[in-house]
Amino acid sequence: MDRFDEMRIFARVVEARSFRAAARDLGLAPSTVTDAVKKTEARLGTRLLDRTTRMVAPTPDGEAWYRRCLDIVAATEDAEAAFTGAAVSGRVRLDAVGSLARACLVPALPRLLEMHPNLDLMLSEGERLVDLMREGVDIALRTGPAADSDLFRRPLGTLSEATVAAPSYLRAHGTPRDLKDLAGHRMVGFFSTRTQSILPLDFQAPSKVVEVTLPTTLVVTGTETLIEAARAGLGIVQLPRYRVEGDIQAGVLVELLPEFPPTPSPLAAYYARDRQLSPRIRAVLDWLSGIEFPNTE
Repeated sequence: MDRFDEMRIFARVVEARSFRAAARDLGLAPSTVTDAVKKTEARLGTRLLDRTTRMVAPTPDGEAWYRRCLDIVAATEDAEAAFTGAAVSGRVRLDAVGSLARACLVPALPRLLEMHPNLDLMLSEGERLVDLMREGVDIALRTGPAADSDLFRRPLGTLSEATVAAPSYLRAHGTPRDLKDLAGHRMVGFFSTRTQSILPLDFQAPSKVVEVTLPTTLVVTGTETLIEAARAGLGIVQLPRYRVEGDIQAGVLVELLPEFPPTPSPLAAYYARDRQLSPRIRAVLDWLSGIEFPNTE
């Protein structure tokens, strides 16, 4: 067994959190998998895995070695595919906001996997722009202004947004009919990890964008909590329209100031520069480009 095989085995053990499950996935004897990991640990002179009776977890050194293994195995598989014309295969980790993943990505997955049945997609949920290399993410799907980073960015459209509040909030504070009527109102603040500040409400007026910062009853860092706070009547919020359209139709939330809509949020896929030509990354990016995201412009 060469070192490349040892890397593949170690990576699968980390992902499966089990020697036995990794052996099953790879079609190997459990003893072969155990021996490969022990050989790697002996050669590197460090413990890579913490073993308990219930599960296996990587140590800090194991996490670092796992990321190196992923890069080397993926690069080798991609290089072979480019020369041999082999089918796209291997793991791709895609990170996206949970609500967007459930509403748009999961329904479109059958088409991707039908085109590339050997693709192994891992879908993780997050709202901040992760450190792709450090956290083992291949592609991050995010909304908002272009991130100031050394990542490549593929635009996927813009998501329209809506300003909403619960009927209970409006009964207590009144319904604003114009921007000047916002005086005296409150908002649920959304704290941006990108800007390290609370985002103001913004409205597209005929000749300019007007930003309004209202007193906050609550500050949150997650979209799902922001929605629940709005439903609970805690203040005015601005959210992607696809997330609140059902609530608006059901009367759970009321759209405010539709003649002054919020600025649409750009939607884009971010990926590392050195993974630009990977066939599996390119396949997922092309699939993302073909998805009809709701309320995009």
